[in-house]
Amino acid sequence: MTMELIDTVKSGNAWKVRLLCGYLGIPLKRTTLSIVDGDLNRPDFGQINPLRQVPVLRTPDGVWLAESLAILWYLGEGTAYLPDSRLHRAQVASWLSFEQTQHMHPLAQPRLLVHLRRTASVGDAAMVAWRKLGNKALAVMEVHLQAHAFLVGEAPSIADVALYPYTVMAAEGGYHLDNYSAIRGWLARMTLLPGYVPLESDPAIFD
Repeated sequence: MTMELIDTVKSGNAWKVRLLCGYLGIPLKRTTLSIVDGDLNRPDFGQINPLRQVPVLRTPDGVWLAESLAILWYLGEGTAYLPDSRLHRAQVASWLSFEQTQHMHPLAQPRLLVHLRRTASVGDAAMVAWRKLGNKALAVMEVHLQAHAFLVGEAPSIADVALYPYTVMAAEGGYHLDNYSAIRGWLARMTLLPGYVPLESDPAIFD
């Protein structure tokens, strides 16, 4: 069963979806748009997603589904990546909330401004402030992962998939993961899972 994904090349949120589809063996028809060329502002894309954001997934029902975490939950239903346990599902939801409220923006914004747009430098005050917030989030993950191989239970879930991309790309925004040995071990475990799909610019950070 092939589903269609609309994304952009460097989008960490879109990478979440491609990662999960790789792990689950779900084939995708991938349509990659260009932000530089203004593809997200085209009228036809606006009809698919009025928010003009990627990723967007077309389900087998023909419905376009937006927002990466909603897509992960949809794809994870009925698989080992979304546990049956009531408690574990609640823990997955907790980590997804953490990713959105404490993790994603502090890690994604420096990457966007320093590495992709190149409108800021690593040492700029705003980037330092973002990293201060991001390191607080990474510290939470580090403590948890010192005692657990994955974020929920003993196996990978959509929580791990959601938190993986912007963590593994953190160095592009000036972060240093040297002091986060548990996180580095977790990132390595994620790359070794069957079906792993790299980003085109997937950084090589593992020893």
